[in-house]
Amino acid sequence: MTVSARPDDRTSDNQTHEKYMRAALKEAQKAYDLGESPIGCVIVKDGRIIARAHNLRQTKQDATLHAEMVCISKACRKLSAWHLFDCDLYVTLEPCYMCAGAIIQSHIRHVYFGAYDPKGGAACSKSRLFDLPHNHHVECTGGILEEESSAILKDFFRKLRKEKSKDKP
Repeated sequence: MTVSARPDDRTSDNQTHEKYMRAALKEAQKAYDLGESPIGCVIVKDGRIIARAHNLRQTKQDATLHAEMVCISKACRKLSAWHLFDCDLYVTLEPCYMCAGAIIQSHIRHVYFGAYDPKGGAACSKSRLFDLPHNHHVECTGGILEEESSAILKDFFRKLRKEKSKDKP
């Protein structure tokens, strides 16, 4: 099985994963402030964040501008390469099918995510895309800062539903 339920118990590793997930959560807050689904992402290489991004689908009216897709594009530009060997991706929500495909194609080493996505998660919740035979194997660990990652999404959609109910006659 590719997806680990939680990162291992080594304290320094957990602190490192939480540090990068907190950076992704800051990106999610930027999306929230823009009225976007609050999903944030960072890509790490050699212990340094090389790219940061958040959802921009609504802002730019482009269905492909998920946080992961934007972050992968930024990392590719930064490294002047389409393959992101030895890079790890941290995202606040389990990747969807489109993003999981881009993660595989860009040769990301390991995906760490916060909240599980029972409606569209392609890592483990809806399907296990990373477990299928591909040209590149992606490791995946879910549930890092899961409560915080889930809370910002729940708050955003609660607020959105409340605003929509106000608009109804």
